[in-house]
Amino acid sequence: MLYYLFEYFNKVLNIPGTGVFQYITFRSALAFIFSLLLSTIYGKRVVTFLRKQQIGETVRELGLAGQNEKAGTPTMGGLIIIFATLIPVMLFAKLQNIYIVLLIVTTLWMGTIGFIDDYIKIFKKDKQGLKGIFKVFGQVGLGLIVGSVLYFHPGVTVRTSAGNSDVYRVSTENMISQSPVEEKSTATTIPFFKNNEFDYAKVLAWTGEGYENWAWLIFIPVVIFIITAVSNGANLTDGIDGLAAGTSAISVLALGIFTFVSGNIIFSNYLNIMYIPNSGEMTVFIAAFVGSLIGFLWYNSYPATVFMGDTGSLTIGGVIAVLAIAVRKELLIPLLCGIFLVENLSVVLQVGYFKYTKKRFGEGRRIFLMAPLHHHYQKKGYHESKIVTRFWIVAIMLAILSIVTLKLR
Repeated sequence: MLYYLFEYFNKVLNIPGTGVFQYITFRSALAFIFSLLLSTIYGKRVVTFLRKQQIGETVRELGLAGQNEKAGTPTMGGLIIIFATLIPVMLFAKLQNIYIVLLIVTTLWMGTIGFIDDYIKIFKKDKQGLKGIFKVFGQVGLGLIVGSVLYFHPGVTVRTSAGNSDVYRVSTENMISQSPVEEKSTATTIPFFKNNEFDYAKVLAWTGEGYENWAWLIFIPVVIFIITAVSNGANLTDGIDGLAAGTSAISVLALGIFTFVSGNIIFSNYLNIMYIPNSGEMTVFIAAFVGSLIGFLWYNSYPATVFMGDTGSLTIGGVIAVLAIAVRKELLIPLLCGIFLVENLSVVLQVGYFKYTKKRFGEGRRIFLMAPLHHHYQKKGYHESKIVTRFWIVAIMLAILSIVTLKLR
């Protein structure tokens, strides 16, 4: 909203200095600062409110050190992340931008699913929360919306590096004098490979002429799968103090670099990567999101005074998935979100191996002492602060390696 107000001041009233709001970097900085202040200052009020309402975590007995001390700790703290993100976005972002609209919808959609799940656990005294099938329906529904909008909306276009518009003339005023040809495309980026663009439509090339018209049959299911997988991965990662919020902030910050360069015609041309018009606006959302996550860590770091609950973890996973898909970096998720991946895999492997050995030997056996993976290290005697810090270090290394893929091919 403030963006449009200052745009009026600049273009209509010609007030000096108001033109600074046209710059994404300036608005992103404001969004980050505002979000950080909201989540740290007003986050305390939210925690106090949750505590007064006795919205506390019910802890299952898993035999983990320090587990019983966490009982009664306020949960649903994901509300802090949601509000501290959306308020700065409403103030500083271009709200007519289709990518911003999608991210707002994702935040509210996944936040609602998580809120319902937490509500059932706390007020209905049902430790299972929302039934898994309903969670999946919610994730699939969001995937259908996001996939359909990205595929059919006329404002979602790309300029691939293999196109006919690779040569640009830059004037002395640093403005592009020859605009690229924008086109609808289901192309995405394959990391570590030269000429690293892959079009989902090519999967249907065997069907003959006009196969491009049916690319949505591949693209939308891929979007659904990614959103479901990443949101569940974030949910599983949220098991010890500060783990999900910290690793997510690192991954989202890396995605912010991708969105900024992919949405900037000069940087994308220099790096020889896919130029995605209007995607740079997502940098404002990302700045606000990172600020809210860091501010939330003020209360969620060990010993946590609030947990994010599914309200926060499902929202985080959904937002990360949509960001990666929108900026055409979804194939980089296994690397960028490697923590989520191994947490997911540890559960899948543990359950699968247990069922297999029980069927074959009559007794279930385990690969890990406990799944997800962070609980395995707790069982080995590591303090959760050490586990979280080391997971953060791994997340930083994965983020740096992901960013390096911009030039390493």
